[in-house]
Amino acid sequence: MYKIQTLNKISPIGLDLFPREDYEIASEIVNPDAIVLRSFKMHDMAIPGSVKAVARAGAGVNNIPIDKCTDAGIVVFNTPGANANGVKELALAGLLMSSRRLVPGIAWAKTLIGKGDEVGALVEKGKGDFVGPEIKGKRLGVIGLGAIGVMVANDAVELGMEVMGYDPFISVGAAWKLSRNVTQAKGLDSLLADCDYISLHVPLTDSTKGMINKERISIMKKGARILNFSRGDLVNNADMIEALGSGQVGVYVTDFPNEALLKQENVIPFPHLGASTPEAEDNCAVMAVNQTKDFLEFGNIKNSVNFPDCDLDFRSKTRVVIANKNVPNMVGQITGVLAADKINISDMINKHKGDLAYNIIDIDGDLPESAVEKIRGIEGVIMARVIRK
Repeated sequence: MYKIQTLNKISPIGLDLFPREDYEIASEIVNPDAIVLRSFKMHDMAIPGSVKAVARAGAGVNNIPIDKCTDAGIVVFNTPGANANGVKELALAGLLMSSRRLVPGIAWAKTLIGKGDEVGALVEKGKGDFVGPEIKGKRLGVIGLGAIGVMVANDAVELGMEVMGYDPFISVGAAWKLSRNVTQAKGLDSLLADCDYISLHVPLTDSTKGMINKERISIMKKGARILNFSRGDLVNNADMIEALGSGQVGVYVTDFPNEALLKQENVIPFPHLGASTPEAEDNCAVMAVNQTKDFLEFGNIKNSVNFPDCDLDFRSKTRVVIANKNVPNMVGQITGVLAADKINISDMINKHKGDLAYNIIDIDGDLPESAVEKIRGIEGVIMARVIRK
């Protein structure tokens, strides 16, 4: 029986996919085989040695100690695209709110409470203070064309906008889904210089942290409107506040406000609502659970942030899965151990991702523990596990 620990409330639509006859699920559990979570911060958590996988029901994994998990041979999953529609809808709402001055207009209208029969006339008199441009015909720059960015770009095209996209690492799958009416930017600076609205949809990494800063803001059109529904640290907030004060940036819409931003008149702050829909929570949970089950039961990996995707149909009785450093002669050493014990390989696959590699090896018959220990003893092997049908 597999043991699953949940560190947050996870949608039952997802958890119900764990067969109860084979899985025990609880928030407090001893020696779990896998952990499923949402935003729980694991960095100060002592991770039990029994843990084989961590599944984040969401795209961001900043709350998970990736390096620590990798060193322990723990596969970390996320669920890219599962909450994409929820984030896309919020981004489109932010786009409209940044343009039409809806937020200050609503706030002002609320001040008319108590004016009775005068409200209608006061509304007509005061509406001129909240004039804002239409988005149709304006140019939107989408930085990052993953699942969310592609959906934002495509829907903005349908709303009549000219859309320019930038993503030097766009996947083949994303490219197939992108509208042919989205123009490819020659570079990030050209997108920033040409667009009236800019929407960020990139992950937070060392290279993207603070990517929207004073230097890049200076390239933008005067009064550009910026939307950030990815990660707060993509934007240098001090530089953004300065740009808002000078009018270089007209409006900043963010799902990641802090106190300094909340004090700014032209900031539209949301309380990290991107994936806060019941549909997104269900989709993320289903995806996280399915990936966890596939790994625990068959050793297959899909959507891991630290190990390569690797999938093989399980047609034999015994399977050994091995994670190792991506160095020469690893496969030869592993298969050498099996050959020395006269173990026949019926099928196998090897994949690598940067400095790491992952192997799925199906064998005829069983695998003695002594052979498993020999594989674990090979320098560079991080994890070896036997799965039996």
